[in-house]
Amino acid sequence: MGMRRKVGSTKSPSVFSHEFVIQNHADIVSCVAMFMVVGLMFQVTQQTASLFITMQHNHTEVFNDTEPPTEVTYYTNGRKDFCSVFFYLLIAIVLHAVVQEYILDKVNRRLHLSKVKHSKFNESGQLVIFYVASVIWGTNIIFEENYITNIAQLWEGYPHSDMLFQTKFFYICQLAYWVHCFPELYFQKVKKDEMPARVQYASLYLVFIGATYALNLTRVGLCCMVIHYFMEALFHVSRMLYYSEKMDFAKTGFSIWAVLFVIARFLTVTLAVLTFWFGLGRAENQIFDMATGNFNTFLIRINCLAAISLLQVWMMWNFLNFQLRRYREATAAKQKAKQRQKERREAKLQAAKKRGSEASSDEGGDTDVSLTPRANKAENGGPRTRNRGGKKH
Repeated sequence: MGMRRKVGSTKSPSVFSHEFVIQNHADIVSCVAMFMVVGLMFQVTQQTASLFITMQHNHTEVFNDTEPPTEVTYYTNGRKDFCSVFFYLLIAIVLHAVVQEYILDKVNRRLHLSKVKHSKFNESGQLVIFYVASVIWGTNIIFEENYITNIAQLWEGYPHSDMLFQTKFFYICQLAYWVHCFPELYFQKVKKDEMPARVQYASLYLVFIGATYALNLTRVGLCCMVIHYFMEALFHVSRMLYYSEKMDFAKTGFSIWAVLFVIARFLTVTLAVLTFWFGLGRAENQIFDMATGNFNTFLIRINCLAAISLLQVWMMWNFLNFQLRRYREATAAKQKAKQRQKERREAKLQAAKKRGSEASSDEGGDTDVSLTPRANKAENGGPRTRNRGGKKH
């Protein structure tokens, strides 16, 4: 599904040119993904295709304590996960184009936004859909694994190298989505001044989610992601309302987000301290073992705790700067409004004075005109009288 062409454009770009790839990137990527799916149908290519599509590094355990015995398939991390990330990266690019063309573009045509607002509105729209889907998916995993009722599961039984299918698939999709943000900078023709911010937060997500997945800290990482994604979804919904000129709803959304953002930072730091300082710090198997996926050493725990804490401090710093900027903008807008009201009042007063002076000048002119005949009579000696004495001889 390619980008829509501009109305009135009769010239089609040459094949394999930059414009051709940008306009048809979703079609090209979907063909590559479909080629991999078709590979599952043939025995010769089935093993290679399944390397990209299905989740790898799995083993099955049989539990005989139930009747009948149950088999549970667990998944671990490994090098083959790069192939899965690549395939679902292609799927993310296709879904990005679908959302852009069938949802966001239709909304943009109704709003008639400027180029700057158009780009930021599209960015927020894509992120809102991803954040909401991730929050729903992650919350479902949290409740199924009973992390809420038994928070000690975040560190008990570490290393958490064995994951259920939905947990591993969740992390693969997370990594694939944030990797797909980099080629989207080219496909969406993002401006150079907007690239640093997008590259920055996509890189941070990749580093922290990748480290969580590699160090078998998927449980605490899942909880922190759900908390953070919920705040980000609320922020981007408010920003979309702001660009849509729904100021009252946007102001309410930003106010709620400001309160919950601080709470989210506190909860994230609390979970990190409980897990890395108290939970894993009191565990018995504090050794470094690559074979079993155990990274519970003092150095790694301190580095993880410091990284999470510094990230929260940096986010709070950006949050305070954002709030100060909004306060300054609101103050400047109020001053401009007061200045405009003052100018309008002065303009009204000047107009009233002008009308009053014109009215007084008109009345003065009418008075002079009415007195002119009398004045002329007075200058001519008054009205002439007849000579009753008769004629002189």
